[in-house]
Amino acid sequence: MALRRCLRDPVAEIETAAARLNDAVSAHLRGERDVAEELLHLADDKVVWEWLDSVWGKSSDYNRRRRIMQDPPVLPPDQRARPRQATAEIKRLVHERDGYYCRFCKIPVVRDEVRKAIKGQYPKAVPWEGTTATQHAAFQCMWAQYDHMIPHARGGTSDLGNIYLTCAACNYGRMQYVLEEQDLMHPSLHPPRQGAWDGLERFRRNTPNCVV
Repeated sequence: MALRRCLRDPVAEIETAAARLNDAVSAHLRGERDVAEELLHLADDKVVWEWLDSVWGKSSDYNRRRRIMQDPPVLPPDQRARPRQATAEIKRLVHERDGYYCRFCKIPVVRDEVRKAIKGQYPKAVPWEGTTATQHAAFQCMWAQYDHMIPHARGGTSDLGNIYLTCAACNYGRMQYVLEEQDLMHPSLHPPRQGAWDGLERFRRNTPNCVV
């Protein structure tokens, strides 16, 4: 069976939402808060949410598991590698290598800290309360993840060789499966996306008293 690059190809509306988020940050930094707020609202696109839910949803046809011959077992918690999460230094090195794009589906991603900072300035335009279905679609979809290629529960470590930058759909859609169980190509076999997307990091750098 042919290997897939990602669980499902992204829809065009994701790039449109990313462009709106980028323009919103630029407007904010120019002091045009009304423009920024409107663009943040526009980026909360139902079509983006529907794509995300189709990948990570429990009834998804895109994340079905295939049995493989050598199936790594799920380890008891006390036998799993420490630390569980990537350290700050590993995350820094991941961004040096991967930029701010998902290594599977290549969509732009935004770190949690940046989304929280933007919500702090525009609480009505970036809903994050309630269920995932009521949260801001673009920020939910483009939520940066530090994903274990060999899942932590299956014996994976949190070092640079096993951690790649992904979006929420590609991370949560994989769950605790190894790549072979979902016929996925290892992201190291296709180069990272190149582009000007900065993960909206300039918002935090250039917003006075920006506290997360």
